[in-house]
Amino acid sequence: MSEQETLGLAEEFARYRRTVLAEVEAPGPAAVRRTTRQRGRRRLTATTTAALALFGGSAIGYAAMNGPDRRPGPVEPTPSVSVSPSVPASPTPGPSATSASPTSTVPDGRISRAQLLGAPVTLPAWRAGPGCPASGVRLTADDREGANWLRALDHGDVDGDGAVETVALVQCVLGTGGPMQVVAFDRNEAGKVVTLGRVVATTIDKPQWLFALDVVGDGTVRVQVGDIAPGGGWPAEWSQRQWRGYRWQGDAFAQVSGPTTFGPNPHPTDVSVTATDLVLATADDGSRTGTTTVRIRNRGSGPVAYVALRLGVPAAVRPDVDGWAPCRGEPQETREPVTCDLGRLAAGAELTLTLSFRVAAGTALGTGTAEVDVRPMDSAFTFLPDVRDADNTVRITYR
Repeated sequence: MSEQETLGLAEEFARYRRTVLAEVEAPGPAAVRRTTRQRGRRRLTATTTAALALFGGSAIGYAAMNGPDRRPGPVEPTPSVSVSPSVPASPTPGPSATSASPTSTVPDGRISRAQLLGAPVTLPAWRAGPGCPASGVRLTADDREGANWLRALDHGDVDGDGAVETVALVQCVLGTGGPMQVVAFDRNEAGKVVTLGRVVATTIDKPQWLFALDVVGDGTVRVQVGDIAPGGGWPAEWSQRQWRGYRWQGDAFAQVSGPTTFGPNPHPTDVSVTATDLVLATADDGSRTGTTTVRIRNRGSGPVAYVALRLGVPAAVRPDVDGWAPCRGEPQETREPVTCDLGRLAAGAELTLTLSFRVAAGTALGTGTAEVDVRPMDSAFTFLPDVRDADNTVRITYR
């Protein structure tokens, strides 16, 4: 490169420095710290990028002119650039710009009572044993036998997705009772009612009953549970009630608040009976006599005021003398079944009776079976419900 060309290029750089670089203030360390803490750093980045682009363009051109295979040509005048700090440059769009894909809308899971009754639903399976259908069924507004009865309904965001879901208390109606469960429903993107999951269900043990539900603001589903199911003479007021809270854990509901067990119920009674077969043998006077041993036990947590014992033997089989002293009053000779009302039986206590029977001489009696039954009574001789009445009755053979 000639000396004249070198001087011309130096003059071009000098003019560039006077017109452009004088307008650009190089940020010091303090300015850099400020700009990193401020959202407006894009403005400085854009300005600096423009200046570097101009500077870099001239530098590249300079390098190109000094290459071995090219001779320098005329240098085009660099336009005058004015950078004013008071005029912000347009910021570069970030990841949240409108060019990004739109956020999908969460389906609305608020389902009215009428809509839930009108749509086929799938319920979590009922417990083993006789029950109601669970797949593709319609809930009912009444307690017809064998139906899935919609007893209560509430709404709330139970899964934390920002949309409301529907929570229902459903009972499989079997006689005066039947199993119950609280179920959460939602809608899919097509608007179809889908099952989110089961919140809680009754069990054979406890809880045996669900009384009410309530969805609170944080998505907790509160359910009022009872230890013993009403029915069969057991009033609902005797059932101990608790409010328990349940939260969605991503794939199922789990209890997060309230008691987890029940204390002893002061109302229930639980008596049981066993008995041996009645074997009759011929006596000296031609009659036939025999005994059965009856054991009555109080399995409950409290005493029973009275126990009623009933033996369903045929009218030809009458109580004899021995063994009936513990009964209140003499057993009736002509009454069927034969009865024996017993007094107080403490919690955990057991009473054993050896009761004798007689069949009059000349009376024909074949082989058969008879029921032996015990029932708890209160102080007014009112029959009380028994929490496990299956063991209140036993069958014996007489021969």
